[in-house]
Amino acid sequence: MSEVHGKDQAHGSDPEPGEFPESSSRQSRKKRGSCRLLIRLIAFSSVLLALYLIWQFIVISRYGFQDDGRNADCAIVLGGAAWHNKPSPVFKERLNHAIKLYLEGRVGALVLTGGKGAGAPYSEGEVAHEYCLERNIPQHVLFMEGNSTTTIQNIQEARKILTEQNFQSALVVSDPWHLKRGVLIARRQGLEAAPSGTRTSRFQSLKYRTRFTLRELYLYHRYLILNR
Repeated sequence: MSEVHGKDQAHGSDPEPGEFPESSSRQSRKKRGSCRLLIRLIAFSSVLLALYLIWQFIVISRYGFQDDGRNADCAIVLGGAAWHNKPSPVFKERLNHAIKLYLEGRVGALVLTGGKGAGAPYSEGEVAHEYCLERNIPQHVLFMEGNSTTTIQNIQEARKILTEQNFQSALVVSDPWHLKRGVLIARRQGLEAAPSGTRTSRFQSLKYRTRFTLRELYLYHRYLILNR
């Protein structure tokens, strides 16, 4: 009897026909379901990211045109290229806008930023200073620095001048598509800053405006996340 019972136990432990294939099929369906869920999550996240970037592109495009007419102690002119002893067309329009702000009485001083480009004999700050003097802006309202080579450094060097002169507020002057990042940097530096974009930017074509804005979209988020 014990021998027969042992055989029955041995036979009872054998799998039923089709048991393993059915289990394998369930696992396979489960894996396929997980993969489909992962693909849907990735697709959904990609759509959200694309919508966010489109929204930010629009925000950056419009932000620099939001000059509310406020006054400030000074205007910080973000550096642009200098061609020997003359400002580049882009830099020139930034300076013209800052001069206009001063002549309208909206700012009491101009802070001119920008260092030397590769092989340049003069810094952007020096070129900007001479440009303003040639347009009869008084020497005593012009403050310049000639060390910075990036937008972040422009603001850092300008902040030193604002601290020395006890200026409490500033309008940040640049091309409109540059100002979302410029104002963010200024505010993170502890400045009371607002945008004032030049309406005569040399970036007139859709191609160049789009290229500028896409570049700023990247640089804005890099600074927002990495602070650099």
